[in-house]
Amino acid sequence: MTRMDGKRLDASTFQIDPGIRRGRYSDEYFRNAAEILTGLAAEGYRFAGTCPALEAAGVDPAGLHTGDVEVEMQYFTKRQPASIAAGIDQAIAILRECSGFFDGQDRFHNTFNRLEVEAVHDGDGLAPWAPAMKVRGRYRDFAILETPMLGVMARGTRIATNTYEALSAAGGKPVFLFGARFDIPQTQPADGYAYKVGLERFNADTERHLPPMVTTAAQGQWWGGAGGGTTSHSLILCFLRDTTEAMLQFARLLPTGIRRIALVDTNNDCVGDSTRCALAFFRKWHDLKQAGREDEAARYVLHGVRCDTAAELTDMSVEPTDDVTQERGVCPRLVRNVRRALDCLADQADLPAGARGRARRYFRDVKIAVSGGFNPQRIAAFEAEEVPADMYGLGSFLIAGPNNDFTADVVRVKAAGTWHEMPKVGRKPMPNPDLVPVS
Repeated sequence: MTRMDGKRLDASTFQIDPGIRRGRYSDEYFRNAAEILTGLAAEGYRFAGTCPALEAAGVDPAGLHTGDVEVEMQYFTKRQPASIAAGIDQAIAILRECSGFFDGQDRFHNTFNRLEVEAVHDGDGLAPWAPAMKVRGRYRDFAILETPMLGVMARGTRIATNTYEALSAAGGKPVFLFGARFDIPQTQPADGYAYKVGLERFNADTERHLPPMVTTAAQGQWWGGAGGGTTSHSLILCFLRDTTEAMLQFARLLPTGIRRIALVDTNNDCVGDSTRCALAFFRKWHDLKQAGREDEAARYVLHGVRCDTAAELTDMSVEPTDDVTQERGVCPRLVRNVRRALDCLADQADLPAGARGRARRYFRDVKIAVSGGFNPQRIAAFEAEEVPADMYGLGSFLIAGPNNDFTADVVRVKAAGTWHEMPKVGRKPMPNPDLVPVS
């Protein structure tokens, strides 16, 4: 896959915790490795073991200053059939800010400029085993950074890839990120950015222009995005379960830039609350249009309704069958019922003379958003059945769906001024033409 704009986020974006320099976020065995190598370097230790591979290449391993050994490491994921890289810029920032050592006076010496770093861009495709990054340099300068670097690449790539797969299943319909509630707040900026990376990759590959749709300001922090959303069940309950009244006050008080999408499952009556809300909005909209009050009328454009019926409930509009799995939660029949009710509403409602044609267009423009336990498989099933859902909301799947665990391997060492392959058995240096130098 080709890169998008070829730009990287500046290291200052990430507010790297200085504790990373001290190994506070590192697995202890990496701290142990760095401490051993630092001690050997101070002693002037030279390799005292045997290395048949170097000897066969005509290199005497006894000349190697092990404490200052230079290595080539590659960082990769094995997810099939491919991944969308994200978290790469954050991993580079960790390297940039935290590579180095503390001296005897506890002063940190940054050695990033001594490293050779190559990396793909966020948004690039990753084949299984293909390196997302390669680093060459003195190992003890970046040994303790492996844990946090792998972590940010694994999480970012997982969310970007899951987003891409969900969009692919939806056939280009909007997918919005409902992930904030499924993890600690500190993850939101990285998660929102990774979601946007996956969406931009999908847009580039399919020549679409879907906008990113996140729900918190923090999720848009790294790219200047804003949180979006409509209403909650809790607000509707503050209006004593009167969904229509809650949405009318929402429309009256909030700016028109916030889309009016009614949450219609609070009473387990998606059809009833959708049609009641749509009719009340249309009447307000129509009266204001007739009065020439265009700005006020814009407040009462109902963009959509959202069905979020719990998986253990059957909406009252869904006829029971012998298979309860086909009637519970946001099932295809529920969405079809809502669409049919909205499309027929203009012909069944008591409307002013001459308003019926306008009403038909108004009600048929109302979108249906669905949420609650969706993943690519469930979305694909909806699309295959031509269920009239217009938007999908995904939460836990995007955050915690199939993993993109990353691994790092030393694959070469430098001895006698020459690089020699030195991977563990079963691994080898892998190419990736998308790697580009990081300055």
